[in-house]
Amino acid sequence: MTSVAVPWRGRLGRAALDTLVGVAVATGALLSVVLFVTTAYFIILCLIGIGFLALPYLTRAVRRLCDLNRRVAARSGVPVERPYRPEPEEIEKDIVGWMRRCKWILADPATWRDLLWLLLNCAVGLLGFVPAGLLYYAGEGLVLAGGLWQPLAEDGQGRWYASVTVDSWPAATAAGLLALAVLTGWLFLGPLVLKGYAYFVRLLLGPTRQAQLASRVQHLSETRSGALDIQAAELRRIERDLHDGAQARLVSLGLQLGAVDRKMNQDPDEARRLLRQARTSSVQALRELRDLVHGIHPPVLAERGLADALRALGLASPLQVTTVVDLPGGLPDPVESAVYFAVSELLTNALKHADAQRVEIVAWHADGTLHARVSDDGRGGADLSAGSGLEGIRRRLASFDGILETDSPPGGPTVMKMELPCALSSPKTSSS
Repeated sequence: MTSVAVPWRGRLGRAALDTLVGVAVATGALLSVVLFVTTAYFIILCLIGIGFLALPYLTRAVRRLCDLNRRVAARSGVPVERPYRPEPEEIEKDIVGWMRRCKWILADPATWRDLLWLLLNCAVGLLGFVPAGLLYYAGEGLVLAGGLWQPLAEDGQGRWYASVTVDSWPAATAAGLLALAVLTGWLFLGPLVLKGYAYFVRLLLGPTRQAQLASRVQHLSETRSGALDIQAAELRRIERDLHDGAQARLVSLGLQLGAVDRKMNQDPDEARRLLRQARTSSVQALRELRDLVHGIHPPVLAERGLADALRALGLASPLQVTTVVDLPGGLPDPVESAVYFAVSELLTNALKHADAQRVEIVAWHADGTLHARVSDDGRGGADLSAGSGLEGIRRRLASFDGILETDSPPGGPTVMKMELPCALSSPKTSSS
């Protein structure tokens, strides 16, 4: 009995929520009438210059309403991207900057598509009242069937419900059955109405093919620039580490061997001491070279793959790290390297800046995308926009069309989510 009641209880709650969302959509449709008329009026007034005063404010309100409807569409499983062109940088805070902002608004094709959506939404959005109307009509039938028909039928005329005149208990029973049928329709129709509305939203408020290509070109240009900056920074780091580390050790080693050559016949004991120093210098130079290679591409990553490399990071960290990795196959080497160093830096941040005690690393592959999540119990407050190392991680992942999402409220906990589109290959095995 319980196993049957729980799904129906969940369906009832979902239908009630869909009804509220539908009412909100329909209310937005009524607001669309006002925004369409007002915006169109001020766009016409732009011909004589007066409309430019209010256009940016109206556009902000229109786009906010459109964004709310995009969220409604995403709730129904139909994600809709924002199609707007980026605002020009460093717009002057004077009349010239105001005119530039208005020109940017009017030159954006998405502005005119928003206006068309406002016009059509005046009618289409009213469909959001359908679930609420069905619920009301079902409730009316049930109330009539419960006995309300009696005082209404005292004047000799019953209440008409659907195709039944409710003036007796048999008729009331029939009305109750019809009301239950309407209620069943309400349970299942709400998601369908919102789904259809979501496709309508995506048709007009989503980016066109041309806008998608333009956005893609801009994204590739930005990620290419970021990748080049990261590569240049890595090369500078390698050059600096070689110059200050291994190169200095090797120069010192050469000088020590020269001193050994001069002392070999004159002072054998001093020559042996210098040889011991030279051997120590060679060991240190080799260790620094290994550390440098490890920083470029860790051996455990090359030999055993990302799963074992992440587990090794957890074992090497002084924090209490729980690692859960589900990767049934191998990944492209650049993707593995990007995720490995991103997780490594996030672990370092949790140790140095978040004052965390426990960290959880979870990685899995689903639907052609590598997902990774690093969460800690630290004090939170991590911000991508603060220009910290998180921005470097974001730019590194963006080179592979990846994203970094941050959820770090003050006081914690901090959750970092990474997603990189990639395909799995055969799993890596350790070399013999």
